[in-house]
Amino acid sequence: MTASPQERAFSPPPPRQHAGWRFSGVYGTVLASGLLAALERTGEHYSPFYDATWVLITAVTAGLAHGYAHHMTTHQPDFPGHRWRGLGRAMWQEWPMVAATLPSVALLLLAGLTGWPENRVTGVGLALNTALLFGWGTLSAVRVGYRRSTAPLIGLADAGIGVLVIVANALIK
Repeated sequence: MTASPQERAFSPPPPRQHAGWRFSGVYGTVLASGLLAALERTGEHYSPFYDATWVLITAVTAGLAHGYAHHMTTHQPDFPGHRWRGLGRAMWQEWPMVAATLPSVALLLLAGLTGWPENRVTGVGLALNTALLFGWGTLSAVRVGYRRSTAPLIGLADAGIGVLVIVANALIK
């Protein structure tokens, strides 16, 4: 059965496909980098477990806020029954952003268990996230149709965001 033009005009937006999780992966990785840099507190008590908790809490909160904002900008008021289902779907679609912060969370937890010094953890975390950004950018470029020979250039552009965080961290500290 075909939907009427009015039903199609007010139907909830379809779930974001593969590009959404790649976007969220880049966003979450940049978020984790910024948090790693911001949470470094030279001269203060270092608690990697505290830092890991805040990276995760911030990622979940940002994901919920982004999902909510996405839902509110696409919500059609004439279909109240779809409101809650659409809101839940929009928020669930942000899981890749939270997942992209997990390498940084795992690194901080490992640092807490092994006693790594804070400056080393921050440096390794920022380098790891920069490498992940290169991977996200390269993968995304291949998936949208760039040739495999030029896709790493897109990856380098994404990695450049990680380098900017590293430079900003060095300048601010």
